[in-house]
Amino acid sequence: MQSGWRIGSLFKIPLYVDSSWFLILVLVTFLYGSDPDWQSTMGAVTAWGAGFLLALLLFASVLLHELGHSLVARSQGIQVNSITLFLFGGIASIDKESKTPGQAFQVAIAGPLVSLSLFVLFSLLSGVLQSAEITTAISYNMAQTNLVLALFNLIPGLPLDGGQILKAAIWKATGSRNQGIRWAATVGKFLGWGAIGLGLLSYLNTQRFDLLWIALIGWFIVRNAQAYSRVNDLQEALADLQAADAMMRDYRVVDANLTLRQFADDYLLQEGRPPMYFAASDGRYRGWVVVEDLRTVERSQWEQQTLMAIVRSLGEIPTVREATPLPQVINQLEEQQLSRITVLSPADAVAGVIDRGDIVRAIAAKMNISISDAVIQQIKEEGVYPPGLQLQAIAQTATES
Repeated sequence: MQSGWRIGSLFKIPLYVDSSWFLILVLVTFLYGSDPDWQSTMGAVTAWGAGFLLALLLFASVLLHELGHSLVARSQGIQVNSITLFLFGGIASIDKESKTPGQAFQVAIAGPLVSLSLFVLFSLLSGVLQSAEITTAISYNMAQTNLVLALFNLIPGLPLDGGQILKAAIWKATGSRNQGIRWAATVGKFLGWGAIGLGLLSYLNTQRFDLLWIALIGWFIVRNAQAYSRVNDLQEALADLQAADAMMRDYRVVDANLTLRQFADDYLLQEGRPPMYFAASDGRYRGWVVVEDLRTVERSQWEQQTLMAIVRSLGEIPTVREATPLPQVINQLEEQQLSRITVLSPADAVAGVIDRGDIVRAIAAKMNISISDAVIQQIKEEGVYPPGLQLQAIAQTATES
């Protein structure tokens, strides 16, 4: 679910403002509005008004920065879900990553180029409008702000744009997107911890609270770089898993010659019955027995009709092979909105079934993460992944790598 308040849209991209952004609005307005030089030259009311205008222009600058990323991503066929402004700037929510390192570089550099263009524009305005003191001051400060915005984002560590550029460069050099993410995230964590240390030491030496902002930015970088690392680890784990690694024999094979009445009495009245039944006869699988299909047959016919009357052949139902990569299984489950999928052996026999709980169990085992049976069972029953585990987006990226 999208957090924050929707304030409109631009180029059909929804725009949101997170509640944390209002802190920046207040801080920027106060920083410039309370400036003694501004108040002495402009007057108190004008100074506060100019400070508020600068805060809004900062809003617009960050928005245009993110819009630069978004429009380039959209030109590559990537869906942009939203742009959100928050405490530390902005973020564009996109469905997937670029397909090539060159395209990834284009998306990453677009934001800083927009900010540098705004720096040039406001610098020119500052020179042209020298006779108007307020507009000159606003133009000059916006030029400096956009220059800082561009240079700061070019720092080569995730989650900053410079980290995305570094990722694209390593991806190009090694041929591995995961290697690019790993190195860029590592650099991001190193720089983030450095900023935290610098901010804290500066505060202890000067007792200036504004220097704690450096530490706060460092914390933001570390937190997001770690998130990139976790997603990268998950992508690598998925790349090593196949359907055979996740499938379970959570089904039962029954005689295809059973009457519908026998099937209902012998199997459907049992407690803890499996979620799937497959019918077989003469050593061959005849297909999947969908329990709900019994309702299509009049009960008066249950004594005469056999399971062959309602069975769905394996060729008619969604299936994957044992060797199918797990990301493809995830994509198929989501695209076809399935609760589970059947796994076939090379001999076209039923080898197992997979649902979302089985997928999470297999990933947890691969990554040596402990997860309780109760959680797995809950995922199976609800048919949804745990909150924050964006497996579909990660699987889609893995299949395109």
